[in-house]
Amino acid sequence: MPMPQTYFHASLDFDAFIQDVRDTCMLPTHHQAYHTLRAVLHTFRDHLTTEQALVFADVLPAVTRAIFVEDWHPSDLKPPPFPDRATLIREVKSVRRDHNMAPDSAIEDVAAALRRSSIDERELDRVLENLPEGAVEFWKSY
Repeated sequence: MPMPQTYFHASLDFDAFIQDVRDTCMLPTHHQAYHTLRAVLHTFRDHLTTEQALVFADVLPAVTRAIFVEDWHPSDLKPPPFPDRATLIREVKSVRRDHNMAPDSAIEDVAAALRRSSIDERELDRVLENLPEGAVEFWKSY
């Protein structure tokens, strides 16, 4: 079996994606864009069961998937439901607070960049429809 293109082009695809996150969030560095992306992904993950998170991870590009699961300590506890947008923004901004430059629009900005990336949007939307209430709204790009 040949190596899947998603792995073959992973670095190039991620470079383009993180640059898009940087530009969409109007951040000056890739480093800040990475931390914003990580905060958004981990905030979303915190509201999913382990099984739900793994289903979602399967639709992400390779490097983004790795960031989604990094530093994860899955639990059998029921995750909290998705709160209102203002609370989600506070959660995003609380991830690595001293290194976090996420704008108030971070969730929408990352969602827009993700949808412009090499992701299969139809598959993403199909997966989100089967996740808890609030998952679809989380990944809307306005």
